[in-house]
Amino acid sequence: MQLLEALELISSFEIEPPYETLNLEEALGRVSAQDYFAKVALPRFNNSAMDGYAITLSTKEAKVIEVVFAGEEATKEVKDNQAIKIMTGAKVPKGTQAIVPIEEVERKGDKIYLPSTIKPNANIRFKGEDVKEKELVLAKGEKITPYKIALLASQGYSFIKVYQKPKITLFATGNELKMYYETLENSQIYNSNAPALIARCKELGCEVSFLGKVEDSLEATKKAILNSLKKSDLILTTGGVSVGDADYTKKAFEELGMTPFFTKLAVKPGKPTTLGKLKDSFILSLAGNPLAAVLNFEILGRVLINKLKGQKEFFLKPIHAKLSEKINLKGDRAVIIPGIFDGNYFTPLKASSGMVKPSALMNGFIISRKKKVEGEVKFIPLWDFYSSKFEEIFS
Repeated sequence: MQLLEALELISSFEIEPPYETLNLEEALGRVSAQDYFAKVALPRFNNSAMDGYAITLSTKEAKVIEVVFAGEEATKEVKDNQAIKIMTGAKVPKGTQAIVPIEEVERKGDKIYLPSTIKPNANIRFKGEDVKEKELVLAKGEKITPYKIALLASQGYSFIKVYQKPKITLFATGNELKMYYETLENSQIYNSNAPALIARCKELGCEVSFLGKVEDSLEATKKAILNSLKKSDLILTTGGVSVGDADYTKKAFEELGMTPFFTKLAVKPGKPTTLGKLKDSFILSLAGNPLAAVLNFEILGRVLINKLKGQKEFFLKPIHAKLSEKINLKGDRAVIIPGIFDGNYFTPLKASSGMVKPSALMNGFIISRKKKVEGEVKFIPLWDFYSSKFEEIFS
C-alpha cells in the first residue's frame, strides 16, 4: 500500500473513545469530549483598563467626588466638571465617557486638570469584548492547554469531560535483544525500540503497558498477543514482521484472526510495516530496525493515536522549509528522510534504517518520491502540529 493511502485509511476510522470527568487542572493535555460555552461575558461589565479618572468629554477641570477600587461599585454618577478616581478592573461608573490615566492628569487639592485631547471611550474595556456570553470556548475534540484551562476557569467550570487516554500495549521480539538493565551475551544487543516507543507514547498522552521481550516462537508471540487484547486500544510491536525464519509476529496475528488493513508499505525505510485489527484492538507492527520503527511510528502511529484520543486535529501538518543541500534518491518507494529544521532550513541527517542516533538528533523529517529533492520542502515536525484537514506532506 502507498503511504498516503495508509494515512487516508487511518483517517477514515470511526472512533469514539470512552470519556471520564476530571477536575479542571487535571484535564491538562487531554482532549475535550464535549463542547463548552461561555456562561458569562468577559469582561462581565464595562471596566477600567487603567488607574485613572472617569470623566465626561466636555470636562477640562474637575472635582474628584469618589474613589472606586476593583471589586467595588461607584455610588455616584459622573457629570460634567466632576471625576471619579478609578482603579484598574473597577466597574465604570454611570455617565463615564472616557478614563484618563493618572499620569496624564495634573492634580491640585481635590481638583484635576485634564489633557486637551481625550478620545471617546478611552481606556474603557467593554462588556463581552473578550468573550461573549454563550460563545464556544472549548470544542469537542480540542486538546486542553494551560491557557484553555484559564479560559474555562474564567467561566466557572470546575470539572471537564475528557476522552480517556488510549491504552497501548507494547512488546518486542528477538532473542538477540536485551533490555538496558540486563547483561549482554555474545551476539546480543540492547533493545532501544521499546524504551523509545514507551516514552513517546506516554509523551503523546497514552497509558502504556510493556510486556517485555517475547521469545522468538509462534506460541510465545500468540500468548503475548492474547494477554494484550482485553486491555489495549492499540498493540504496538517491533520486529518479527519481515520474511526471516524467526519472524513470527505477522504469522501469530494471522492465526489469531487479525483483519489486515495492509501488510506492506511502499516506503523506505519500513516496508514490512503492518496495520490491522484484532477484536477491538488495533495492531501496528513496526520493523525491527530502530530508525525504520521510529519514522513509521511518527507517521502512522501518531495519526492513529490522535484518533484514539478523540482529537479533531489528527492529520500531520507540514511546515514549508528550504533544503540546505540537494538530495538524490533511488528506487520507486517514498523515502522518509530524518533531519533538523532550524526555523529556515532543513538539513538531512546521514542515516540508514538500522541506526539509533539519527532519531535522537532529528526534530522531524521530510518524505519524497522524487529522484532529486531540492529547493522548498515540506518538513513534518515531531512536536504537536496537526490539522483537521489533510495537507500534502510529500516534498
